[in-house]
Amino acid sequence: MPKLLIISSEKDEYRQRIEQANLPNLEFVTEPAECDIILGEPRLIRDAMPTLSTIKWIQSMYAGVEALMDSSFRHDYILTNARGVFGELMSEYVFGYLLAHEKKIFERYQSQQAKKWNRFESGMLRGKTLGLLGVGSIGAHLAMMAKQFGMTVWGYTKSSETSTHVDKYFHPKSPLPPRERAEGDGLLEFAEGLDYLVVVLPRTNDTNKIVDASVLNALPSHAVVINVGRGNALDESALETALKNGKIAGAVLDVTAQEPLPVEHPFWTTPNLLLTFHTSAISYPEDVTKLFIENYLLYIEGKPLKHQVDFERGY
Repeated sequence: MPKLLIISSEKDEYRQRIEQANLPNLEFVTEPAECDIILGEPRLIRDAMPTLSTIKWIQSMYAGVEALMDSSFRHDYILTNARGVFGELMSEYVFGYLLAHEKKIFERYQSQQAKKWNRFESGMLRGKTLGLLGVGSIGAHLAMMAKQFGMTVWGYTKSSETSTHVDKYFHPKSPLPPRERAEGDGLLEFAEGLDYLVVVLPRTNDTNKIVDASVLNALPSHAVVINVGRGNALDESALETALKNGKIAGAVLDVTAQEPLPVEHPFWTTPNLLLTFHTSAISYPEDVTKLFIENYLLYIEGKPLKHQVDFERGY
């Protein structure tokens, strides 16, 4: 009989929702050494790893699972993450800030506070080009939403071209790491034509500081960068310089290399930079539970589970 351990600050709510589903043969346990299935938060699971001697499948409540990628951990189990549940939430977040930028919502509020009747012109998303650095399930949802606003969508991926809502794909033209990127590389060509660059990448060695000074310099001066992936993807020093020198128009960061951001970090006062403290897409129990139930039914039938993580790639 499969034995499930829930490792989460919201474990009671998750258990209640799973119990309501009346899943066949599922037993709940409270001791790590007794379970063969875990539903939980990766960082909490990481802390329990030394005691997980019988684990066969871990369902992460988050999309990011880097906390479980440590090479010292055993990886002889199935790891699935919460892909497919954050696209809608991320789209609401990203397009909220895109619209705020085009419609100058913050500027109009400042005019109101200053008691100035300021009728400066708004922009529009129609006709603008949205660049997706990473086109997984979240990127694909963003691409679909962009089409509702009449935007052109470009995507940059290693090689895949799965989303039909992307008008043009770009790929690396060489396997060189970012610091050795040559002029004319697909990423720079991609950046040159964008109004908005949205970073939707997992944390891997290949994504580390992929948005560096060369990419930021390639962007048009009116471009805005939004990062909803992982903080390691941005060269933070280069971004600070680009914003201070007016190389780009603005940035919205939901993630940073260090979280929480230290009080002495320059991002707190960098001009035209908005911080949102890793809140763009919170895991809701109803969404994650639905995914767990779907995967559990596949698991007990011996079928491949949805959203399996490749330990070599890290996502």
